[in-house]
Amino acid sequence: MAEKSRLRRSISRWASSSDQHARELRRTSTEAGEDSVAACEDRCRVHVRGTLRTVTLRPRGGVPALEAELYDGSGAITIIWLGRRRIVGIDPGVSIAVEGRVGVHDGQRVIFNPRYQLLP
Repeated sequence: MAEKSRLRRSISRWASSSDQHARELRRTSTEAGEDSVAACEDRCRVHVRGTLRTVTLRPRGGVPALEAELYDGSGAITIIWLGRRRIVGIDPGVSIAVEGRVGVHDGQRVIFNPRYQLLP
């Protein structure tokens, strides 16, 4: 019984820390005047900022494509750089601001070849 209660406390701490991280990301984006990922509409030009959760190399039609999932606390969007195998500084856990046009590809919101700025 003590193990179950310890496990529940651990899960509760983990959940509250991820909620706090999401709130902190949203607060930072709002203060910077950036758009919210959750509010991004298809075919609109956006400025979003957040943390890269994943970065993968996924060829598209024989062309290399570097994909990253950007999370800002409100939601996630896929960032795709076509023709790139690697970009220095683009790694999981990095804070980044991107600017580009939102599209939908395979039912997923994406921004292709955005302008980006690595954040401290």
